[in-house]
Formats: sequence, structure tokens, C-alpha cells
Amino acid sequence: MKLLVTGGAGFIGSNLVDELVRLGHRILVIDNLSLGKKEYLNPKARFYKKDIRDYKAIKPIFKGVDCVFHLAAQPRIQPSIINPADSFDNNVLGTFNVLLAAKENKVPKLVYSASSSAYGDQKTLPLKEEMIVNVKNPYALFKYMGEEMCHLFHVLYGLPIVCLRYFNVYGERQSIEGAYSTVIGIFLKQNKQRKPLTIVGDGNQRRDFTYVKDVVRANIMAMKSKKAVGHLINIGSGQNYSVNQVAKLIDPNHVYIPLRLGETQVTLADISKAKKLLGWEPWVMLEDWLKKMI
Repeated sequence: MKLLVTGGAGFIGSNLVDELVRLGHRILVIDNLSLGKKEYLNPKARFYKKDIRDYKAIKPIFKGVDCVFHLAAQPRIQPSIINPADSFDNNVLGTFNVLLAAKENKVPKLVYSASSSAYGDQKTLPLKEEMIVNVKNPYALFKYMGEEMCHLFHVLYGLPIVCLRYFNVYGERQSIEGAYSTVIGIFLKQNKQRKPLTIVGDGNQRRDFTYVKDVVRANIMAMKSKKAVGHLINIGSGQNYSVNQVAKLIDPNHVYIPLRLGETQVTLADISKAKKLLGWEPWVMLEDWLKKMI
């Protein structure tokens, strides 16, 4: 199959591209390399250094594609608070351009990478797809707007779409650069440098962490599933850990830093829909992966 991955030089995207290449598919990658890295590009994939905010530049690449995996985004909460315009352009305008290019080229399937940040704080757990969203920051809002656009393109134009809501993805190639990288990446980098781990707030906030290769499997299953079309599906581990617990698994030496704006207190995925519609469940748990890494 001829498959297109936007953001294919990034953390999740490059892991997905590697697996799709291994499975024998013909892969096209769109990435502007603002966050993606050249060294993550699979040499067997055809690379287009393009920006999803430029519709005219990306539209021709969608011709003849059997499925689009849309992972290109401006990730992370804190950068979206600091620069909401950049987050909007990438995550809303960029996603609209990808959807329009898929529609105009009659792409048979699109898998959208959504975010569990749309849930915000809820009164009950675990978090289920039918819950009313409670966005707490621009990133969450804009990724949720992407979901709504996907729904509209599916209902109005008949574009077959599956939306996957990821919960705190970690694993190989996760970002360790900058102050707002993922907590697992930051902790592992600090541990390697023999520095104390920096825990935000009191460390009691809890997160459902999902291994990147489990997320890759979910994307491939979503591409293959007919039952999943038109659905929003949680992709998480179904377990959560406090940040304090994660720190103890890596290094007991830590310090606390001030709480950040816009952060959710607790996430925990209900993955029953993923099991039912995709036949998916996680294979790797955070604690087991960390034991191998440290």
C-alpha cells in the first residue's frame, strides 16, 4: 500500500514509519523538520520537506495514497500557552489542510492523532470517549478542534476517518530537549547526567503512560479496521502512575519546582473501545520499560 505519514520525522511518526516500511508498504513522509529530526527519517521512505500549513505545497503528495496518518503537530501544553498562535496554525490550520488534501484526492482512509488533554479534569475515572471535553490550555483546545474537523469531514464529505486519543506517549526517540519535554524524557536525561529529577508541583498528579510502539500498533490496526471508521478511540495503558512514583522508579534523588498553568491533575484511559473496535490493548507497561532502560 502507498501510505502517507505527516510528521514522519518526529517521535511517534518516525516509529510508525519504521514499522510500516518493515511491513513492506510504500511510505511517503511530510515533515518540515521544525521538531522532527533528519536522523529519524527512514531511508526507504520518500521524504518531502514541506509544511502542512502550506496547502498548495502538500496537496499533490496525497494523490494515489491509500491511507494518511496525520501526526504532524506543534506538541506540548506549555509552548501553546506561551505562543498560542503558532499552536493554532500548526494544529488547526495544518490539520484542516491535511483533511482538505485528503478529501480532494479521495484518500480512502485517514487516521488522526488526537490528544487525551481534551478531557482536562473530570469528576469520574476512567476517562471515556463520550465524556464532555474540559480543555484547560490552547494545545488541548486545538487538538480537540482537529477531532471536530475530522468528524465534519467524515459526516459531510464521507472521508473515512479514525481519531485516536493518545495518553502520555513515551519510548524511544521521545523528546529530551527543552524545559517542556515529556516527563519520562526529562527524568531519563537528568538521571543520565546525574542531576536531581525535577518534579513539577507536589508530584501527586497522575498520568496514564503509553508506550510508543503500542501507539504504532494502534495506528496500523485503525488503518485496517472497518468498524473503527467514524469513531474516537482512547489509546492508553489503562493504568496510571503519580509523577512521584515515576521518579522513584528512575532515581530517588529529586527536587520540586513550581506548578504549571493549564495542567490536568489525573488521566486514566478506559480502553474498552480500543479492544472492541481495533482488537488493541497495550503490550508494554511503563514500569517494565523503565527497568530495561535504567
